[in-house]
Amino acid sequence: MSIQCIIQTIKSYDTIIIHRHVRPDPDAVGSQAGLKEIIRRSFPDKNVYIAGEGDSSLDFLASMDGIDDHTYKGALVIACDTANAARIDDQRYNMGEKLIKIDHHPEVDSYGDVMWVDTSASSTCEMIYDLCQHAKNDGFVFSDEAARLIYAGIVGDTGRFLFPSTTKKTFQHAAELVTYNFDRPNLYDGIYNIKENIAKLQGYILQQFELSGSGLSTVKLTKELMDKYRVSPNETGQLVGVLGNIEGIKAWVLFIEEEDIIRVRLRSKGPAINEIAAKYNGGGHPMASGATVETWEETDKVIKDLNQVCLNYKA
Repeated sequence: MSIQCIIQTIKSYDTIIIHRHVRPDPDAVGSQAGLKEIIRRSFPDKNVYIAGEGDSSLDFLASMDGIDDHTYKGALVIACDTANAARIDDQRYNMGEKLIKIDHHPEVDSYGDVMWVDTSASSTCEMIYDLCQHAKNDGFVFSDEAARLIYAGIVGDTGRFLFPSTTKKTFQHAAELVTYNFDRPNLYDGIYNIKENIAKLQGYILQQFELSGSGLSTVKLTKELMDKYRVSPNETGQLVGVLGNIEGIKAWVLFIEEEDIIRVRLRSKGPAINEIAAKYNGGGHPMASGATVETWEETDKVIKDLNQVCLNYKA
């Protein structure tokens, strides 16, 4: 069984480096940092690190470690919440001795020496909690800090338990996690509070959005527009859900212009959009995915594909 194999592999390594996907969300950081906390508490003599570029909006959860190349020699590397190897943040992940993949997305890339992929899980954090529960007899221990991180990831990836991925097990895990001592209101503030400039750009989007006859809504955030509102591309993750409660929308897409690419953030209330994401250098869940294109002309192709998916969708 993959879980038991992962448990034994973790126990056998002295140095463990945990990665996650680029442009992280609470589940990515929560699973990564939560697993680190569990391993460090369980085995204080192990050296455990978390790798990747820092994101100021998630500093309230955890800060990344500085790791030199030499540390990877003979190390176990674990990639959390990342469907394809190309999206692992810090491509030194392949410099370790052994690689484990732990993920809940539909499988895009079968990388790693050991893989545990569970698409029925609401989040990778839910899987990390499962791992710890299975590993109690192997000396794994859970802590208040681990509970804070794991709960944050579950809340983030289920949209506060609103998304269809939320299951009976998700609620059971959440009920157990809230018995630990951490500040839930403060955690929710960290995930959902937004700055004034973000709120103003949200207002602009709500005033300007249009809904096509297919049920698709499209938002284009150019460099010029983001500069006007003093919003960085990394901060646009806080805008992706802004259209989610509008009646009549089946799916929506945000195009975010960066230095050399255009980031594509896809969301849906029904039509499966992950195959479209995969077509444009991305992937993800049927209702929440991401992709990239190189030109505004290419965004028109994405819109055409999304319109067709929405037209074909029968609720």
